[in-house]
Amino acid sequence: MADEPDTPDEQDTPEAEQPQDAPDAAPEAEQPEATPEPETAPEAEAAPEPAADGDADQPEAEAAPEPAADGDAEQPEAEAAPEPAEPAEQLSSKERRRRARSRHSGTAKPSRTPQERQAERVELRKTKAARRRARRVQERAKAAERRSAAPATPEDLPPVHAPSGGTRRMRQGVVVSDKAEKTITVRIDVARRHRRYEKIVRSSSTVHAHDENNEAHEGDVVRVVESRPLSRTKRWALVDVLERAR
Repeated sequence: MADEPDTPDEQDTPEAEQPQDAPDAAPEAEQPEATPEPETAPEAEAAPEPAADGDADQPEAEAAPEPAADGDAEQPEAEAAPEPAEPAEQLSSKERRRRARSRHSGTAKPSRTPQERQAERVELRKTKAARRRARRVQERAKAAERRSAAPATPEDLPPVHAPSGGTRRMRQGVVVSDKAEKTITVRIDVARRHRRYEKIVRSSSTVHAHDENNEAHEGDVVRVVESRPLSRTKRWALVDVLERAR
């Protein structure tokens, strides 16, 4: 009988100890788990704060592409820059020279007096005249070579258009003015009979004649002959003086 209660006591004590130990161990196991949770919670809360800072930085990173967008906007402008070159080709030579002078960045010439500028212009004209003369001489030499190399025309065939020489008109008149240099004004009087009414009709015309030596004077009777155009109004030349003025 005594053994029976011992056994229950021994059986109860471990049973009692076991449940006591179990709950003690359980909270101890729960406490380390519960204690890190509040510690991790601030960390989890602190983690979002840098994340928020990162979010705040992200707009800056997103704002960085904005210059890139500006650069993209500039690229079309840079690409569009060559486009105006096409109309530049259509500009006149004078406009191209003017733009080239406006873009010229060289040193300016020293200031000069009007006399020096005129001397430079005279020298430039002389240089150009010498070049023109040399070019004309070359052209004449080439033309002579071409004519000599061309086959000669047969002499037995008459020319298609025979040269014909006309007679130049000759008139007699009175000098009415000799004020111009090497030029006289001659009045030519004409008297003719009318073809129908048989009446004498008198008329006069004025011409300008070339007088190389200024021989004729006002009132002289002179003879003039038709000539090539010598000036804007001169188409006649003095032949001789028939009668001097009294």
